[in-house]
Amino acid sequence: MEVLLRLEGVSKRFGGVVAIDGFSLQLNEGEILGIMGPNGAGKTTLLNVISGELKPDSGKVWFRGKDITSCPPHKVVKAGISRTYQIPQPFVKLTCLQNVAVPLIYVKGLPKKKALEEAEKVLDFVGFWKGKGDCAGDLDEISLKRLELARALATAPKLLLVDEIAAGLTEREIPELLEILRRIHGEMGVTLMIIEHVIRVLTSIAHRVVVMDRGKKIFEGKPSEALCDKAVIEAYLG
Repeated sequence: MEVLLRLEGVSKRFGGVVAIDGFSLQLNEGEILGIMGPNGAGKTTLLNVISGELKPDSGKVWFRGKDITSCPPHKVVKAGISRTYQIPQPFVKLTCLQNVAVPLIYVKGLPKKKALEEAEKVLDFVGFWKGKGDCAGDLDEISLKRLELARALATAPKLLLVDEIAAGLTEREIPELLEILRRIHGEMGVTLMIIEHVIRVLTSIAHRVVVMDRGKKIFEGKPSEALCDKAVIEAYLG
């Protein structure tokens, strides 16, 4: 199985606070990897380093065998990595269709007409059959999450980084989004790294989980085993 993403000794500090501490990781192509841990564990900082939004103080990030440690976000996207945000960040005054067309025009270089056609297909894939012409600023929470996934998928990534997709959703809505992630993995062949605070979300979808606490890896293995691990229990319960 081909190694898609590799991190080696990655550290990131904010003043005197160590957000990531000597973190190493290998993600194989075709995997669904869960990154879990309590609030403040360093999960989102890790994602920001991979996506190029933050530069690590030390360590290296490789994607498909190439060093992307110093690449800015737009080059990381062009390399084949897309991400979502815990709090969706659409262009609120644009329609849903226009939001998805933007990366198709500016990243993929498609003409506007073709971009809008492709954007419609991506929205259909994530279950956004109605309201494509609605303003993104008027959407409810689950529709915003669907739009966020569609925007990330528009660039045809090899790896999708998903940041706490369950945040703000009801118990009924969470399975709907997880099913979309399964389809993204199964039908599109996209490797997934899912950052999540809610343990049960990852146990239902991830092949493997890594648990972080205070910037360090404290567990790596099967989701079912993480729930029984002493260090994991202590990290969550204190």
